[in-house]
Amino acid sequence: MTVRTRILVLLSALLVLAGVGTASVLHASARAERRDQAQAGGPRITSGKVTLTEPGRMVFRNMAWGPHRDELTTVPASDPSGPRTASGVKCLRFYAAAGTGVCLQAVHGPVSDTYRALILDASLHIRAHYDVPGIPSRARVSPSGHYAAWTAFVGGDSYAGTNFSTRAAIVDTRTGALTPSLEAYRIVKDGRTYHASDVNLWGVTFASDDRTFYATLATKSTTYLVRGDLRSRTVTTLHANVECPSLSPDGTRIAYKKRVKGLPKDAPWHLYVLDLRTMRETPLAETRSVDDQAVWRDEHTVVYALPGDFGADLYQVPADGTGAPRRIDSAAVSPAFVGGDGAGVLIVSSPVPRTSRRDRPGSGRGGARRG
Repeated sequence: MTVRTRILVLLSALLVLAGVGTASVLHASARAERRDQAQAGGPRITSGKVTLTEPGRMVFRNMAWGPHRDELTTVPASDPSGPRTASGVKCLRFYAAAGTGVCLQAVHGPVSDTYRALILDASLHIRAHYDVPGIPSRARVSPSGHYAAWTAFVGGDSYAGTNFSTRAAIVDTRTGALTPSLEAYRIVKDGRTYHASDVNLWGVTFASDDRTFYATLATKSTTYLVRGDLRSRTVTTLHANVECPSLSPDGTRIAYKKRVKGLPKDAPWHLYVLDLRTMRETPLAETRSVDDQAVWRDEHTVVYALPGDFGADLYQVPADGTGAPRRIDSAAVSPAFVGGDGAGVLIVSSPVPRTSRRDRPGSGRGGARRG
């Protein structure tokens, strides 16, 4: 091959690559424009006031294409598929209780995105914000509103495999004291302090006593439900094969996703409920794989997201294993039932043994910025 021929081949290759790149940019631009246009037959959405204390409301991230995509949106809890009111506040993950919200948000930069956690008041005003070290995954607020938690992927982007790493943080919303990683807590496994380099923690859910929480701990290819203590800064293993726990309003049961043998590796979970007093497991009637941290709509019903045409749809199923799943809303994710009509505000005792220790929670602020 002559030098002239080689140059022509190189130029031809460069032109092809330039054409592919231009086509990709145009396709992405066209898709972005479509996302900004309201979908035919989609939900009716208008801008308006959204609060976290209005009785009988469900607040969630709107996934419907159009100008309000990704905004926190509200509907009557009794009519979740009804007209939506959009707040203008955008979140990737969200939760709220007792007039306090946590919003995990992307900050778009010229080269790459960064992420942060916003602590919101009842009117969605920012009270504080914190850096999040990876892709947001889970968010929760304690029933009193005094604590918030979030989980982010810092390596990998799916719970389905084993090649991922998470970072779970808890913040005191009154003082700003932040625990940036629960891996700083002492782990008690089988009655003994446990150390391992492969420990991951994620999916926090809070009890009503402003002390106890539950989460998932993974180590040696096994997941465990752990009970955490904010005062003694410990987590203790309780039950194997539990992921993304969600504590019931009465504090006696955990809804969670459980890996089931025989299911595909990329969709390995079914929903279960665990009775914390007897450790009895109840499979729920949803037969599809659910990769979500379920929310208790009330004492008898759990709500969760499944993939949909515009990102995710919300479903509900009875918590006692009876009945059948039912879709309650489309193009929606990260629901919270606020204002007295849901699990977020019911204050009851949790069946957790009390301890005489009086250690205070950690006071490190770890990068808090007041809004």
